[in-house]
Amino acid sequence: MKRTSSKAGFTLIELMIVVAIIAIIAAVAIPKLISARISANENAAIATLRSIAAAQQQLQASSAIDTDADGGGEYGYFGELAGSDPVRIYGGGTPTIGADPGDILDPTYLPVQFGNVVTDGANGSVERQGYYFKIYLPGPTTSTGNTAIAGLGEATGGGNPAALPDPDNSELIWCCYAWPVQTTKTGNRAFFINEQGDVMSTQNRLGGTGVGQIYDAFDDVPAFDAAYTEGSDMGSDPALAQLGLTAVDGNIWTPVGN
Repeated sequence: MKRTSSKAGFTLIELMIVVAIIAIIAAVAIPKLISARISANENAAIATLRSIAAAQQQLQASSAIDTDADGGGEYGYFGELAGSDPVRIYGGGTPTIGADPGDILDPTYLPVQFGNVVTDGANGSVERQGYYFKIYLPGPTTSTGNTAIAGLGEATGGGNPAALPDPDNSELIWCCYAWPVQTTKTGNRAFFINEQGDVMSTQNRLGGTGVGQIYDAFDDVPAFDAAYTEGSDMGSDPALAQLGLTAVDGNIWTPVGN
C-alpha cells in the first residue's frame, strides 16, 4: 500500500521573499530607532546639565565648600557634589582636600551615580545616558596682574592637592560640557552650561569651511574655554551665534530653547 507524505516546507523563492521583506522593514525602522535614541539622549543631556546647575547653586549657597574661610560658598566637582570624594577645605591659608575620606557632603547635591568619575585622558568625566559630562572650575592666577582665568578639570581619586581651584573665582564661575560617547550613535550635538544657567549647544560637525571641532568620546574632549569667545579665560562671555561670534573651538554655540 502506498503512503503519501503530508510534510510541506518553504520553497527557496518564498524564503528569499521573507528575507527581503525583513530587510526592507529593518532598513526603514533602524534609522528611526537610532534617531529617536539620539533625540532622547540629547534631551536627557540638557536636563542633566540643568540639574547640575541647580546642584551647583545649592552647594554655593550652603557655603559647604569655603577654602579661603571668607564665608563665601564655592562651586564643586562631581565627586564633591555626589559625595564620593572628600570636599576641599580651608588649609590654614591655602585650599586643601580633607584628609578624612569621610569628610564628604551629606546630604549630597547630586545622585551618587555622578560620583563615578573616570579619566578622560587629562582629567575626569562622568558618563550618563550616552553622554560624557565634565566640570571645570577656575584655576589660580599664574602671576600678578594676569586677569586670564584658566579652568581646571576634575582629577580622579579625590582630586589633586597641588592644583586646586582658585577660592575667590570659584565663588563666581564654573562650567560644564556634555558631548556624545559616540557621535552619530549616542548623540550628535555637544552642550555647555555655566553659572548663568543657560544651556548652549553646537551642532558638533564641521561647517562648509571645515573650521571647528568635533567632540567624540575621549578622542576629542572640550577644553575649558571651548565655548567662550576669548582664549584661556573662563571669565569671558560664552559665544552667541546671533551676535556673529565664533567660539575658541571654531564652532558656533547657540542657546537651547527646550
